[in-house]
Amino acid sequence: MGLFSFFTKEVAIDLGTANTIIIYNDKVVVDEPSIVALERNTGRIIAVGKEAMMMHGKTHENIKTIRPLRDGVIADFQSAEYMIREMIKMVWPKKQLFTPSLKMVICIPSGITEVEERAVKDSAEQAGAKEVRLIHEPMAAAIGIGIDVMEPTGNMIIDIGGGTSEIAVIALGGIVNNKSIRIAGDDFNSDIEEYMRKQHNINIGERTAERIKIEVGAAMAEIDNPPEDYAVHGRDMLTGIPKEIKVNYVEIAHCLDKSISKIEAAVLHALEMTPPELSADIFSTGIYLAGGGSMLRGLDKRLHLKTKLPVTVAEDPLRAVARGTGIALKNFDKFTFLIK
Repeated sequence: MGLFSFFTKEVAIDLGTANTIIIYNDKVVVDEPSIVALERNTGRIIAVGKEAMMMHGKTHENIKTIRPLRDGVIADFQSAEYMIREMIKMVWPKKQLFTPSLKMVICIPSGITEVEERAVKDSAEQAGAKEVRLIHEPMAAAIGIGIDVMEPTGNMIIDIGGGTSEIAVIALGGIVNNKSIRIAGDDFNSDIEEYMRKQHNINIGERTAERIKIEVGAAMAEIDNPPEDYAVHGRDMLTGIPKEIKVNYVEIAHCLDKSISKIEAAVLHALEMTPPELSADIFSTGIYLAGGGSMLRGLDKRLHLKTKLPVTVAEDPLRAVARGTGIALKNFDKFTFLIK
């Protein structure tokens, strides 16, 4: 068994729409954007992760950048397989004498179909995994936050990622009810791009929209410690000349309002579907927020005003799901499930 374990490497992967995080030996060893860049005429992959992200929106006709995951699921099978393979290579940069046998736990959205689950499993196997288990994002987020999910107590988790927002009630080590909606960080970026076009006659790219969201993004107009105005550079739609404009957090709160309202509606729907005994628990435990989207200024306050429940943002919410996936890797049979 000792020799076998020497050849077997265990990794936990949070395969996200925006970022992929790999945990090995309880440490985050890879944290890269989920994107690949390839040559159009040869199909050769030339960059993965941060390098490919730097090329995104700046390529000439022979290079294209692809985000293999859309809405939390694999949209481009070949690119996803290559991306997983290359990111696993980053875990062990030195040349290995033996190719290790990989045992993986991969985190997936709770609302995806069996076909989409199989695509994740197949991609991992093509990338060299001998054994693949899956765990649902809300469960991984709950474990990563530090909640004892095996207790007979209801906890509500909202995980707002890049492609999906997962809302789930967890008790006794399982998901009692969940609502998965395909409105999350990417939609916030699209809202910002559209707002800039309509209100300021300025064309901006996806990366600039992401920067605006980070610098001055807000869920409501009344927030504590408001950020300073942010200078945005883009192309004037009337003259075609590059220009700079200043935007403030109130504008961004206004333009994100519609998408956040949809997340609020999904939260209320999930609360309606919760069994009464668990509702009683949630009244005292409240709602936990995880994922990059939960870092939006004022989102916790807005959800508190809507639900009248205490809302807690996880510490380091970006990596809460990855941390939980890493813990699930140690308790391989307890939290994960297998696809036949």
